[in-house]
Amino acid sequence: MMKQALAMTALLFSLAAPVAAKDVVDVADLVERQGPAVVNISTTKLVKRGAEGFPFQVPDDEEMQEFFRRFFPGGPGGPMQEIPARGAGSGFIVSSDGYILTNAHVVRGADEVVVKLIDKRKFIAKVVGADARTDVAVIKITASNLPAVRLGDPARLRVGEAVAAIGSPFGFENSVTAGIVSAKGRSLPSESYVPYIQTDVPINPGNSGGPLFNMRGEVVGINSQIYSRSGGYQGVSFAIPIDVAMEVVDQLKQGGKVSRGWLGVVIQEVTSDLAESFGLDRPRGALVSQVQEDSPAAKAGLQASDVILAFNGRLVENSGDLPRMVGMAKPGAKIPLQVWRRGKTQELQVVLGELPGEEQLAGKGGKTYSRGGLALSELTPDQRRELKIDHGLLVEEVTGDAARAGIRVGDVILAVNNGKVATVEAFRKAIAAVPKGKSAAILVRRGEGSLYVPLKISGE
Repeated sequence: MMKQALAMTALLFSLAAPVAAKDVVDVADLVERQGPAVVNISTTKLVKRGAEGFPFQVPDDEEMQEFFRRFFPGGPGGPMQEIPARGAGSGFIVSSDGYILTNAHVVRGADEVVVKLIDKRKFIAKVVGADARTDVAVIKITASNLPAVRLGDPARLRVGEAVAAIGSPFGFENSVTAGIVSAKGRSLPSESYVPYIQTDVPINPGNSGGPLFNMRGEVVGINSQIYSRSGGYQGVSFAIPIDVAMEVVDQLKQGGKVSRGWLGVVIQEVTSDLAESFGLDRPRGALVSQVQEDSPAAKAGLQASDVILAFNGRLVENSGDLPRMVGMAKPGAKIPLQVWRRGKTQELQVVLGELPGEEQLAGKGGKTYSRGGLALSELTPDQRRELKIDHGLLVEEVTGDAARAGIRVGDVILAVNNGKVATVEAFRKAIAAVPKGKSAAILVRRGEGSLYVPLKISGE
C-alpha cells in the first residue's frame, strides 16, 4: 500500500512539474536575469532659502540694512542662498538605447537626475516627459546595448499570484522583496486614471518607480504608492499596471505630454438604494450628478440622473471605471454611450474633448484653478438655487494636496480661512496667501452638511 501511495505521488509530481516549469521562474533566477535592468535614481533640486524665514521686521534705515547684509547674509537685504535638496528612487530600462521608466514624483522639479546602473556606471539623465495624473515619467540616458526588462500582461495576473519587486528602499540599492497580488483594479482617492495593482510586497521610500515582476520574469507594474499610518510599509502597496504606463510612455516620447479624452460630467457611485430608486436590476454604472455647460456630454444630450452603463462597448461596473475609459480615449473620438434614463436604456453618441492639463487649469481666467490640487468652477444660478446657497465653488477635479486632505469631487467650497469665496479669483488670492507647508481651513459643503478640511499646501 505504501509503495502504491509513493508511486501515485511521484506520478502526480511528474505530471505537474512541466506545467510549473513552463511559466514560473525562481526568484533568484529572476533577479539574476532582470536585475541588471533595474536602476537607482538620485535627484538634486536647488531650493532658495533666505529672507522669507527671518523672524522679525528689519527697519528701513540704510545703516541697519547694511548691518544685516554683513552679519546675516541669509536674512533681509542679503542674497538668497540655493540649498541642494536631494531625493532618491528607482527605475528600470525599457529599451537598450537608454529609455527608463520611473515615477513622476521621483523626478518632479529636479535640476539634476543621475542614474546608476548595477555595474556602478553613472549617467546624467534627461527627463523626456512626466505625467502627474498617472505618476509615470520617462527619462533617457546616453548609452547603448543596455539590458532591458521584458514586459508582461497585467490582465493575466491573478489575485494570490506571487510577485517580486527590485528597488532601492531607504537607499539600499538593488534590494529584492516578494509577496502576492492582493487585489486588482483598485481606485485610490488621489487618482482616477489608474486601476492599481494592490500587493503585499514590502515597498518603502526609495522603491518608488521600480518594477513589479511576475514569476515569469516580466514587468507587470511600476511600484508607486503605499498605504501607511507610519510613513513606512504596513502591508499594503500599489503598482501602476505596465500597460497603462506604456500608453502614457508612447505619448510622452512623441510629444512630451499626454492628451486625454474629456466628457465633462461629475459622477458618483450607484449604491443599492440608488439602483432600486432608478429601477436598475443591481448597483452598476456611473451616476451623472452634474453635466458641465458646453461640454461634450452636454452636446451629446447627457442629463443629470443618467446612469452611464457602457462606454465604447465596455461595461461600466463601478463609477471609477469611467474616468479611466474616458481618459485613455483619444480627444475627438466619436464614442457610443449606453445610459439608463427613466427606467430604460438609451444609446447616445459623444465626441470627446481634450482634458485640460494641470498647467492649463491654472490659467483659465477664473473658471478653474489647480494650486493645491483642485480644479474648480463657479456655481451657476441654477446650482445655487438648488443648493440654497448664494456663493461657493464646485470641485471638479482633485489631486495632490487636496486629495491627501480628503476633499472630493462634487464638494462645494464655501470659505477659505473663514473668508467666503464666490469666485475662483477669490479662492486663488486666499490660497496664494498661505505659505508653503502651512494649512488653510477650507469650509466644504458635502451633501446636506458642511465640514472644515485642513488643506496643507506642499508647493507641489
